[in-house]
Amino acid sequence: MQVSQIILALLAVLSLATPQVPPAAAQGGNRYRVNVDNAWFYQDVAGRRIARLARGALLTGSATRNAWIQVTLEGWIFATSVGRSDRPDFDLLVTRAPNENLRAAPAGPLVAELSQGFGLKRAPPDSAGRWVHVTRQGWVQRSALAPIADVVATRTADTTRDSTADQGGLTPGPRPGKDTTRVDSTRAQPVRVTTLYRAPDGPEAGTVATDTPLRVLSRNGEWTRVQFEGWVKGGDLQAAPAGVLVGITAAELRAEPQRYAGQVLRWNLEFIAIQKADDLRPDIPSGTSYVLGRGPLPERGFVYVVVPDNKLPAFRALTPLVTMTITARVRNGRSRYLGNPVVDLISLEGGVTP
Repeated sequence: MQVSQIILALLAVLSLATPQVPPAAAQGGNRYRVNVDNAWFYQDVAGRRIARLARGALLTGSATRNAWIQVTLEGWIFATSVGRSDRPDFDLLVTRAPNENLRAAPAGPLVAELSQGFGLKRAPPDSAGRWVHVTRQGWVQRSALAPIADVVATRTADTTRDSTADQGGLTPGPRPGKDTTRVDSTRAQPVRVTTLYRAPDGPEAGTVATDTPLRVLSRNGEWTRVQFEGWVKGGDLQAAPAGVLVGITAAELRAEPQRYAGQVLRWNLEFIAIQKADDLRPDIPSGTSYVLGRGPLPERGFVYVVVPDNKLPAFRALTPLVTMTITARVRNGRSRYLGNPVVDLISLEGGVTP
């Protein structure tokens, strides 16, 4: 009996001495990086879209639900761009129209574009000069995020060698049960007749037949940009103006800014407002007038159009949200802080009321 009691006592001491790993620690980190352009931040799973996230932004994840991850937006915003909230679940609301930028640090990298009325909570430290530290929880599709630890896991997990190779034995082949087929993620084909859109949530451009070979160019949340080859009758085509690029997207400029620098293009934009350049837009001389446009349509991002003073009256005659056609020269395909294209106006072809 005494021996049994001694053994039980030893087991109790050993169990207390064994470190207990909390579940969170065992699962590793929960930091994510946004890996697509203009990913959406949702109020709830498959709910209302309330903000756009910047590619490369870092987010803290918590709960998961199928293809969704709950994340926390954290960053800094201009104190003059927010006001007191009358909603009990938020401390502040974005007051600047049409939107304001959330940054990782005061004047730091862009995290998200927040629309007017977006609710926020203060976070410690709650201020730094002209900036306020804030947070907001929401949901993001898993496909738009990449775990920070992905690179380390890939380097340590993908191996077909074992200790016998290091000891002079034969290098083993693929391990039983392991799928070694390499998948080309740049190639795809529709499994059914699929609608082709000019941009995410934009107008329809046609349909793609089943099994049509497609090349994947990029991914943006639930959307995939594709390219395919085909033939049309020459009589159905209209030649582009000499020396002017047409059909170039803002996404292409952001991806290859050096390639398009100095090129002349024609765009349809949605007129938003005339503004003055400030410190957050170093690609435009401070105090210079520029037009804030949305597009090129049907894209929903923003474009800065630098306008000479003698051509400003034509823009002052436009009403907000009017569609305008411009010819412009690319100054910078991806601005330094905000990542928006900057172009110099050559001509305004006109504005049409939507």
